[in-house]
Amino acid sequence: KADIEAAQASGGARPAAAAPAAPAEAAKPAAPLAPPSGDFIEVPLSMMRKTIARRLTESKQTIPHFYLTIECELDALLALRQQINAKSDAYKLSVNDFIIRACGMALRQVPTANAIWGGDKILQARSYDVAVAVALEGGLITPIIRNADHKGLAQISGEMKELAGRAKQGKLKPEEYQGGTFALSNLGMYGIKEFAAVINPPHGSILAVGAGEQRPVVKQGALAVATMMSCTLACDHRVIDGALGAKWLAAFKGLVEDPLTMLL
Repeated sequence: KADIEAAQASGGARPAAAAPAAPAEAAKPAAPLAPPSGDFIEVPLSMMRKTIARRLTESKQTIPHFYLTIECELDALLALRQQINAKSDAYKLSVNDFIIRACGMALRQVPTANAIWGGDKILQARSYDVAVAVALEGGLITPIIRNADHKGLAQISGEMKELAGRAKQGKLKPEEYQGGTFALSNLGMYGIKEFAAVINPPHGSILAVGAGEQRPVVKQGALAVATMMSCTLACDHRVIDGALGAKWLAAFKGLVEDPLTMLL
């Protein structure tokens, strides 16, 4: 009320228009951080580390991640693995070999999850390839098991050992680690119970697998002990919605918990 009366007493003069704001300066790249105080060893960046930094920064800045976690019971898979490995010395299957196979078959069962963002379209791949993270000195790389849904466990095991070996020697060809829509990162062998991975562009998703460990569970209303594994799917929300990601995880869980279906 006081403001209105004051305006009337002054004859209703309007305040002078505000001067137009100066145009904003173009964003400048951030200056390098000043070294903190203390005693440090300076480690030069390798080309691999520069690429990892650039791609994963791009991933977190431009890809809308969301995460879905599911628990898988491993006892049937572990029993089948032991039985198969006892039959021959020509191969020794790992749990990861079963997981790679399950990923490929789950992508085939839910093909709409086998996709990447194409800017103005979604690109759905016709082959079901699984890129597998392999730790290297100073970084990691993701060699690809092509057509993982059609390959047997022994073939997947042999290919993975061969690709991982050449990856650690720096002898992979670009076509052996580039492309695909989906990646797998397994830290179970390091005792990690559960984690969430960062999507590697242009992939649409990545599955983070933790360690299998005995945990208390409830079965038919009674307390029991089972070997459980936590799996977290990171999804690009532009490509995969929550229901679609949940559908893929349900297919994956069904294969892991009934591993005989992976032999068909």
